[in-house]
Amino acid sequence: MIEHAHTNHSTITLARTVLEKEAQAIEYLANHLDDSFLRAVQCLLNCKGRVVVSGVGKSGHVGRKLAATLASTGTPAFFVHAAEAAHGDLGMITKDDVVIAISNSGTTSELLTIVPLLKREGTPLIAMTSAPDSTLAHYADIHLDIGVRQEACPLGLAPTTSTTATLAMGDALAVACLDAKGFNAEDFAHSHPGGALGRRLLIHVKDVMRTGEAVPSVEDSVTVLDAVREITKKHIGMTAVVNKNNQVVGIFTEGDLRRLIEKRGDIRSIGIAEVMTPTPKTISEGALAAEAAHILDMALCNQLLVVDSDNHLIGALHLHDLMTAKVI
Repeated sequence: MIEHAHTNHSTITLARTVLEKEAQAIEYLANHLDDSFLRAVQCLLNCKGRVVVSGVGKSGHVGRKLAATLASTGTPAFFVHAAEAAHGDLGMITKDDVVIAISNSGTTSELLTIVPLLKREGTPLIAMTSAPDSTLAHYADIHLDIGVRQEACPLGLAPTTSTTATLAMGDALAVACLDAKGFNAEDFAHSHPGGALGRRLLIHVKDVMRTGEAVPSVEDSVTVLDAVREITKKHIGMTAVVNKNNQVVGIFTEGDLRRLIEKRGDIRSIGIAEVMTPTPKTISEGALAAEAAHILDMALCNQLLVVDSDNHLIGALHLHDLMTAKVI
């Protein structure tokens, strides 16, 4: 038991050391950003083609993530493995592109093989290394020094601190470009239509609302009993109350019905206009479904009427409709 406790303590100590070293590496980057970073961002912003990220091994994995982050935040990008580039895939890269080459040592042979061809083509080259005096850094148009001189791995061999720092530098580049381009949440949603944010920002009320015969509605001249029949028939827990021009003047819900029965008893002959809730919350069909969800949340209700610019009833929305569409 004592040996087990000692082992646990050593494991926690080692894990803490790793995290501290990686945090220090990122802090070092933050404190040593210079003109090279600004030039790299400007180079990416000026790119007329696509940003091509390349690397080998762990640097390749980091490169794939960087390319994906750039592409999803408004900077068209893709990843090319350096070895494959040297065997035909280099034809995917043009002079209008910008290449980001990632190599912690700056001496990765597969990358160095394609550098002369990139220079001949006139393709701008941004290198991300921890070796400012390396061959790759020397030939690059812009060098971003990752600044990692020691890995967090106790053996000093496994890429740990270097990959974390490179990931962070890549994120910094992507976010700086995002900000410079004025890329917003709606733009992000267009790149992620299948995600939760995409659903919130791309789905409109008209996409999920009930229409036609599915919309419960009674005129303001009918009785409560008529309204109850409509509520029962349409299964949405309420009915809209409209005037002769089909303009919304009120709403009557199952909750209103229960409270009315407790208060009045026999409600069959009571006019709906007398007991409805006037000027209910409404929304337009062009509004975002997320806005409808917000209105329902603030009003502590489950139903919402959809109207046009002249307050004509054109649809109805239930909380379950938003849940089914995974807006909430």
